Amino acid sequence: MPHLLLMEGNPAKVRRKAESINVRSASDVYAHAIKAHFPDIEMSIIYAADKDAALPEGMSYEDFDGMVISGSSLRAFDETFAVQNQIKILKEFCETGKPVLGSCWGLQIAAIAAGGTVAASPNGREIGFARKITLTEEGKTHPYMKGKPTAFDAPCIHYDEVSALPSSATLLCSNKHSLVQGAIIPIGKSEVWAVQYHPEFDLEQLSMLFRLYKKDLLTQGFFDKEEDVNAYQALIDAAATNPNSKSHAWQLGVDEDILVPENRRAEIINWIKHQIL
Repeated sequence: MPHLLLMEGNPAKVRRKAESINVRSASDVYAHAIKAHFPDIEMSIIYAADKDAALPEGMSYEDFDGMVISGSSLRAFDETFAVQNQIKILKEFCETGKPVLGSCWGLQIAAIAAGGTVAASPNGREIGFARKITLTEEGKTHPYMKGKPTAFDAPCIHYDEVSALPSSATLLCSNKHSLVQGAIIPIGKSEVWAVQYHPEFDLEQLSMLFRLYKKDLLTQGFFDKEEDVNAYQALIDAAATNPNSKSHAWQLGVDEDILVPENRRAEIINWIKHQIL
């Protein structure tokens, strides 16, 4: 069966903090999403933000059928080891000609690796659900977006965005918050298929993030009171428990884009079917 290399975007310190409040690591979330549809695919993780980052003993990039890049709390334009090492590893892997899939952080470091730029979004943070993502003409026919409606919502959390795509890239989708919500980015001998949002997230993960960033959401004006955050998180939890509930879906303003796993994860499924299998 295929063997994928998952690049965890967060350094050990961030992973430990998340684990202490029962928030899953970014690579674990991705592994869960892939296994839900392709249970026989093998996966190994490289903790590329850590000083001791290494492939499994005895393996090289050539031993993998593709790479998947998770999200990260880091900022892609920072000149730190944790950031630069991930860009370096991505470039090295792309010399194999093997396909790469990325979400959020994966899109951003791919853009930088290919000569584009990333900056803080002038619209601030986009969190919870990215609304009204719209396919470009190229996106409507690209296999990465197969089955997606012309406009859709998706799980998301990000401060930064791709401010300029490399000239070699193809823009696939946009919304009012961020022009670059999805793109194909050639690097070396490979192509990176990546989106700014998080098709790997489920509602449980979004609930965890609202707990993790509760203070930020209050200071940034997303909610007026702590009780409001708690109530919204409880609504997400209720929808996760009962995805067929009309009232929970209506109150969250979501539909089958979010609630049906095959729709929410279509980009992941499409990449694996088209690029791996």
